Amino acid sequence: MVDFQSPTKTIYTNPPCNVSTSSSHLRHTFLNLKDKSLLLMEISCSSKTVALLVLLLATLTTLSLGQGNRGSGSGTRLGYYRSSCPRAESIVQSAVRSAVQANPTIAPGLLRMFFHDCFVNGCDASILINGPSTEKTAGPNSLLRGFEVIDAAKSQLETACPGVVSCSDIVALAARDSVVLTGGRSWQVRLGRRDGLVSQASDTANLPAFNDPISVQIRKFADKGLNTQDLVTLVGGHTIGTAACALFSYRLYNFNNTNGPDTDINPAFLPQLRALCPNGGDALRRVALDTGSDNSFGNSFYENLRNGRGVIESDAKLWSDRRTQRFVQRYLGGGEQTGSRFNAEFGRAMVKMGNVEVKTGTQGEIRRVCTATN
Repeated sequence: MVDFQSPTKTIYTNPPCNVSTSSSHLRHTFLNLKDKSLLLMEISCSSKTVALLVLLLATLTTLSLGQGNRGSGSGTRLGYYRSSCPRAESIVQSAVRSAVQANPTIAPGLLRMFFHDCFVNGCDASILINGPSTEKTAGPNSLLRGFEVIDAAKSQLETACPGVVSCSDIVALAARDSVVLTGGRSWQVRLGRRDGLVSQASDTANLPAFNDPISVQIRKFADKGLNTQDLVTLVGGHTIGTAACALFSYRLYNFNNTNGPDTDINPAFLPQLRALCPNGGDALRRVALDTGSDNSFGNSFYENLRNGRGVIESDAKLWSDRRTQRFVQRYLGGGEQTGSRFNAEFGRAMVKMGNVEVKTGTQGEIRRVCTATN
C-alpha cells in the first residue's frame, strides 16, 4: 500500500515542471477531484508522475471496494430486478405470507436464517445447501426453520424468470417480509447478491453463541463491520421467536457451579422458567424469547432485558454490561416514538448486515435450486 505520509523518491529525483511534488498534494488531488478530466488537467508533467497517480488511484479504488464488502452495499442496489424480473419481490412476499399465516413460527425462523447466513462467508445463501458437513448441519443451525419457504419462492421465480433471482436475495427479502408480517416496519432491500459455492459446517464456529460474553459478541460483530449499536439493534430481532430449553436451562439451577441460578435472572421470573424447563426435562421445549410478545415485532424485548427477564444469557448480558446497556436504553419505553426509533434502526442495521461480504458481478452463481450448487 502506498504511504501517503512520506515522499516518493521518483518524484524528488526527477521533479515535474509545474506540479507540486509533495505526497500531500497528490493525496489532496485524489480526494477532492471528482471529475477525471480535471484530474488529467492537473497532471501536466512527467510520465513518472502520471504512473504514480494511476497507482494511487488503483490503491484507493481497491480500498474502497474492500470497505464496501463490509456493509456499504457495494454491488447491490435498489430495484435490481425491476427489468429482469419485475415480480420478484411480490413473489417472495406471497410465499412468505402463505407460510406465516399457516405457521407463525416460520417468521422468526426466516429472520434467524438471514442472520446466520450473513455471518458465515457473507450473505450468499450458503446456509441453504444440503449435504454432509454443510452449514445447515452445524449445531447452531440445527433448529432453524423456513427452508421450505425459500424453496417454494425459488420454484415460482424460476418459472417466472429462469436463472435470474439469486437464493441469497430471496433470503434477504424473506427476512424483511417476516418482520413486516409480525408487525414491524418495512425497509428497502438492496438486491443483486449472488450465491456462494462453498458451505462448510466448520465455518459456523464464529457465529454469535447463546453464552458469548459481551466482549466476544462485540468482537464477532466488529469482524463483520458491525458496531455495538448494530449488535444491540439486531439482537432485538429476538422480539419474535423462541429458544429451546437446552440453550438456557443451565442458567436456572447450577449456573457456573454456584448451586444457584444466574443472578441476572429476576427472582420473580425464575419460577416461570423453571416450570417451563424443569431440571432434566425436555431439552427441546420452546420458550418465548420476548415474554408475552413472541409473535409480535416490537421493542418490548428491551423492557424484558431491563426487568431481568432475558431468557438467553447473551441477551441478558446486554443490560448488565454498560457497553451495551446504553444502546438498550435507547429502545426502552412504551411510547410511539421509542417504538418507531427501534423499527427504523432495525431496518438500517438489517441493510448494513445484508451487505456484509456480498458476492456480486461474476462472483458465485445464480443457483437453479437453492439446496445445491449448479
